Amino acid sequence: MRELERRIAVARGDLPADLVLENARLVNVLSGRIQAGDLAIADGRVAAFGDGYEGERRVDLGGAFIAPAFIDAHIHIESSMSTPLQFARAVVPRGTGAVVCDPHEIANVMGAAGVRWMLEATDALPLSVFCMAPSCVPATHLESSGAELGAADVAELMAHPRVLGLAEMMNFPGVVFRDPGVMAKLAAAGDRRIDGHAPGLAGRDLDAYAAAGITSDHECTTVEEALAKIDLGMAVMVREGSSARNLAELLRGVTPANAGRWLLCSDDRTPADLLNEGHVDHLLRRAVAEGLDPVLALRMATLNPATHFGLTDRGALAPGYRADLVVLEDLELFRVSAVYRSGEAVAESGALVDEPTAAVPDPGASVNLGALPENPIAIADDGAARVRAIRALPDQLFTPEEIVEPRRENGLLEADPDADLLKLAVVERHHGSGRVGLGFVRGFGLTRGALATTVAHDSHNLIVVGASDAAMELAMRALEELGGGKVAVSEDGVLAALPLPVAGLMSGAPIEETAAKLAELSSAAEELGCSLPEPFMTLSFMALPVIPKLKLTDRGLVDVEAFDFVPLGTE
Repeated sequence: MRELERRIAVARGDLPADLVLENARLVNVLSGRIQAGDLAIADGRVAAFGDGYEGERRVDLGGAFIAPAFIDAHIHIESSMSTPLQFARAVVPRGTGAVVCDPHEIANVMGAAGVRWMLEATDALPLSVFCMAPSCVPATHLESSGAELGAADVAELMAHPRVLGLAEMMNFPGVVFRDPGVMAKLAAAGDRRIDGHAPGLAGRDLDAYAAAGITSDHECTTVEEALAKIDLGMAVMVREGSSARNLAELLRGVTPANAGRWLLCSDDRTPADLLNEGHVDHLLRRAVAEGLDPVLALRMATLNPATHFGLTDRGALAPGYRADLVVLEDLELFRVSAVYRSGEAVAESGALVDEPTAAVPDPGASVNLGALPENPIAIADDGAARVRAIRALPDQLFTPEEIVEPRRENGLLEADPDADLLKLAVVERHHGSGRVGLGFVRGFGLTRGALATTVAHDSHNLIVVGASDAAMELAMRALEELGGGKVAVSEDGVLAALPLPVAGLMSGAPIEETAAKLAELSSAAEELGCSLPEPFMTLSFMALPVIPKLKLTDRGLVDVEAFDFVPLGTE
C-alpha cells in the first residue's frame, strides 16, 4: 500500500520521483502517438509522463526516444547454444526486457527436471524469462526422446508463477483426432494460453485446432495462411529467426483493423546472429525496412505480446506499468543507448551494467550411443530402383521429398557427392539403444567429410550428414567424446568442434566464444563444400517430424503429411 500511495503522490507532483528521465520522446504504443516530456518513475513503476516533475535522480535524454522494453513472444533459449546467463548478456543490451520461452529442447533431453533447471537458471537475470510448459515431449511417437512429459507433469509445472501456459502444440494431428494424451495436456492448461504450431493447416482441421483453445501460431509462411488463422481468433507470431525467415511475407497482411493480432518472435537465433544482427531490435529494423510504421512495429514487440500472454504490468509506458524501458537513438535502426528494468539501468552502451554472478549447477550431458552396429552407416541395397531423399532448403524448415537414383557399390547404397546426394543418419543418444535411422539428403553440397550435432529438433538425438561412411562414423565418435556439441570432420580428422556440455545443447562459455567456435565450424563446412548459409541449424531440423514433408528420426524415414514411416526405397 505504501508504494501505491507514494506512486499516486509522485504522479500528482506531491513527492519527488525516484528517477526522472527528462527531455524524452515517448513512443506511446497505447495511443500510437509520440509525445515529448519527462517520465517519472517511483518504486520501479511509471508514475507519470509530463513536464515539471522533480526527482531524486534526473537523466537528461537529450530528445532520445523511450519505448517499452522489447518482448520476444516465442523463443527457444537453448537454440542460442548458450546458457540463459550468456543469452541475457547478448539480448538485454539490445533492448530485450522479457522473453516467452518454450524449454522443450532441454525437456526432450531431461524431462521436467530440465524445465525446472531452466526456471532456476533464469531466476536472477536482468531479463524477465517466462516459460510455457512443453506440450510435446516427445513431439511424436515417430522418434525417441530422452524423457517424456505427461499431463501430470504439465499440471505441476503450471503452478510456477513464471509458467504462463502450454507451449506450442506441435502434434496437430493429435489435436484434430482427439488423442487422449493430447486432450489431457490441453485440459491441464485450464484457462491459460496455449500456443500453436500448425504449418499449413487449413479448412475444418484448422477450425478443430482453434476450437481446442489454441490461440497463436508461429509457423505461418504465407499471408493467406496467417489471415485465415487471424479470422479464427488466433494471434500470428511473425517469425524471423536464423533458419526460418517469414517476416517480409507476413507483414503484407498487417492492417489497422487487425494490428493487435500480430506479435514478433525470433523462435531460434544463433549466437552469431544475436551478437551481430541482434534480437528483437533486428526484427524491428527488418519490419520498418519492409515499410511498417515504426510505432506499430514496436507495438508488435511490446504491447501485443504482453496483452496476449496476460502480462498486464508491462508492454507500455503508462502510469502503473513496470518501468521496463529502452532508450533509442532512432526509430529506423533502433539503436539502443540504455535499457532499464524496474527503473534501474541494466544495460548501457551495448553492455550489461552489472553481470550476474549466481552460478546454477550444470544439469549434465546425455550422450550414450550404446553398442552400435559394426557398420552403423551402411545401407543395404534392397533392389528398389530409386530412393526417397530429403531436400534441404536455405532459410526454411520445410523439406520437400525428392525421388533419386542412388549410387550402388558392393551391395550397398552409397553417398554420391557429385550428384549432391549425401547420407543422413540419426543416432539415438539418450538410452544407448544403438538405434540408427538412415536416409539420404540433397542441398548440403558437401564434397567430402561430415557434419554432426547433438542439437537435433526436437528429441535431440545425434544427427550426422556426410559424403562418406568413414567421415560420418568419425564425427559420431568425436561427439561422443565431447559429451555433446557440433563437429565438422574430414576423412582424416576433426576440423572444428563446439562442445555443448549442458544437456548436449548449451555452453556456459562466453557467448562470444561460442559464436567464434560456430564461425570456425561454418568455415570448416564451407571448406568441405557445404553451400548452406546455416548448415548446422539446417541440419538440426532434418530430424523434426512435425514440419513437412520428409524427415528422418532414429526410428526411420517419416512422411510428415501422412504422419507415418515410409520406406527408403521406391519404384
